Amino acid sequence: MAANATILGGIAGTALTGAERDFFRAADPWGFILFGRNVDHPDQLRRLTGDLREAVGREAVITVDQEGGRVQRLRGPHWTDWPAPLDQAGAGPRAMWLRHYLIGRELRDVGIDSDCAPTLDVAQPDTHPFLRNRCLGTDPARVAELGRAAADGLLAAGVLPVMKHMPGHGRAVADSHHDLPVVAAAPADLEALDFAPFRALSDLPMGMTAHIRFTALDDRPATASPRMVGLIRETIGFDGLLMTDDITMNALSGTEARRAAAAIAAGCDLVLHCNGDIPAMEAVVAAAGGMSAEACRRADAALAMRRTPTPFDRAALMAEWRGLVAGTATA
Repeated sequence: MAANATILGGIAGTALTGAERDFFRAADPWGFILFGRNVDHPDQLRRLTGDLREAVGREAVITVDQEGGRVQRLRGPHWTDWPAPLDQAGAGPRAMWLRHYLIGRELRDVGIDSDCAPTLDVAQPDTHPFLRNRCLGTDPARVAELGRAAADGLLAAGVLPVMKHMPGHGRAVADSHHDLPVVAAAPADLEALDFAPFRALSDLPMGMTAHIRFTALDDRPATASPRMVGLIRETIGFDGLLMTDDITMNALSGTEARRAAAAIAAGCDLVLHCNGDIPAMEAVVAAAGGMSAEACRRADAALAMRRTPTPFDRAALMAEWRGLVAGTATA
């Protein structure tokens, strides 16, 4: 593939503007991310995803955060309102597979072929509320089991999963949207708990970094740390396409352009820029440059995992899922 700009970009509204089209045509981002502000109804979303791909002249990946619970960009009445992941975790792997397969089919129907899920962070008693019920459990082996079911369901639906937040966000007691979480756990404890689910699913095509500083390992947040990205590659064994969490979040310091350049220098493959601000994206593209040969290799491997889903009986699968989750609670 060509060395596209190392960015997944966002847009401002429910339709692509002329200025946005011109920017994306010139910048040639690897892909796009959508938010609730971009979503109205299915026909509108199909037009938007088609227009985004037309702007870059290829079947670019379009991703979204469709976890369920608070973090769900496509909602009723047009799409299913799913419970928070932790609230369903007790129903087991089959229910988790069904949930994510059905989520994936709803996404594919409107032209979205990636989901920023599953969340493989291991929930702790003091995990910040912004994250806790987005997790799949408190035991790393159970999180890995349910995370595998979730990822397999998405892949079967033709949707690329993005596991997050590498190498583990569960110990964070601050919200990285607003502050930089600092984790002081010893490396052995991180290895046994936080890193374990990501190691178990290290064969997945895509992953997202955590804006967290692990003081026992480095003084920089993982997104901007060569040591932490090296740990993701070597200790965890992840050779998939690695994107940053949103580069506009306040956990990171400096301008967005400097944040992007630091992330790419640390070894991230892509920069996630979510707020749809064109001048800011222009600065990020200029600072981060084009995708490296290694990033292109990983991107091609991820794209090769996109599947065309087969016909399915939605009503029957939804009925099965409802039966499995009835009366269940957290894992």
